[in-house]
Amino acid sequence: MRASLIIPVIWGLLFSPTAFGQKESGGGVRISCPPVRQKLIKIVRPIYPAEAKRARIEGTVSLKCLIGLDGSVEKIEVEKGHELLTPAATKAVSQWKYKPLKLNGKAVQTETTVNIIFQLPKEQKKAAAK
Repeated sequence: MRASLIIPVIWGLLFSPTAFGQKESGGGVRISCPPVRQKLIKIVRPIYPAEAKRARIEGTVSLKCLIGLDGSVEKIEVEKGHELLTPAATKAVSQWKYKPLKLNGKAVQTETTVNIIFQLPKEQKKAAAK
């Protein structure tokens, strides 16, 4: 299954699904199915790194994740993101938990993309502009 989750760190959750396909753990079966986000049962929010805040760094960290048969995040690859933001995003997403995804009653591994958006509060942006 492929999906995209957008998690703004400051302003709350906003989910944005994209293309989907599901892969059975033992083969290459691809099917169209509901977004993986519907199976998300535990979210750990990233903590905005203090050094990135001081440097007024914002941006999106895009993570390619492999969800295991038990719903845990087994593997994370950083696709893009600022080097000061990626550790916080990776640490948080590695603790996420999904309800195991099934195909024909059998648990399957799932691949998904998670986008974590780090955004400074408007007040902090205004103060920096002065």
